[in-house]
Amino acid sequence: MRIGLTGGIACGKSTVAAMLAARGAAIIDADRVAREVVEPGKPALAAVAAEFGPGVLDENGGLNRKALGAIVFADAKKRRKLESILHPAIRERMDKLAEEAEARDPDAIVIADIPLLYESGLQDRYERVLVVYVPPEIQLRRLMERDKLSEAEARSRLAAQWPIDRKRELADDVIDNSGTLEETERQLDAWWRKLVARS
Repeated sequence: MRIGLTGGIACGKSTVAAMLAARGAAIIDADRVAREVVEPGKPALAAVAAEFGPGVLDENGGLNRKALGAIVFADAKKRRKLESILHPAIRERMDKLAEEAEARDPDAIVIADIPLLYESGLQDRYERVLVVYVPPEIQLRRLMERDKLSEAEARSRLAAQWPIDRKRELADDVIDNSGTLEETERQLDAWWRKLVARS
């Protein structure tokens, strides 16, 4: 069974992914895969440099994330261009990892941790979508604290994603992560038991 896991920035999706891994889920982290596909020598990195210029590479020929981020966070058109380069490579690698997990264990519950799952139109690739939710005001505060951002910087990061309330409405399942870790664990336990029974 393949499940899409998503949420908003600073909603605690990584925390929930770790809890799912502890329960035996095979986690495929889109962010990690996204880093892999732009390692030096990979075709996606060459395509990014060709599109955005040599300034997005560091002195060792690797990706300078800060330089690239400054370009794409400021311009939605450029961000979409970047996504059109990276997303096919990321999807292909994630599919391969899911197939490998299923080959090892035909009953595997594969969790694809994808921050921009809805924005990228990937929800139909999964049997269910689990959204990790916190109210927008908590999300903003956590993002500012976690990444040491001003309110304006944090709001611009949030604006690059769909509002968390919209994702919650579309979700098959929701974990509310605005309380304690114990409360999150309790919700996740109930969800996991139902999922295992269903699979």
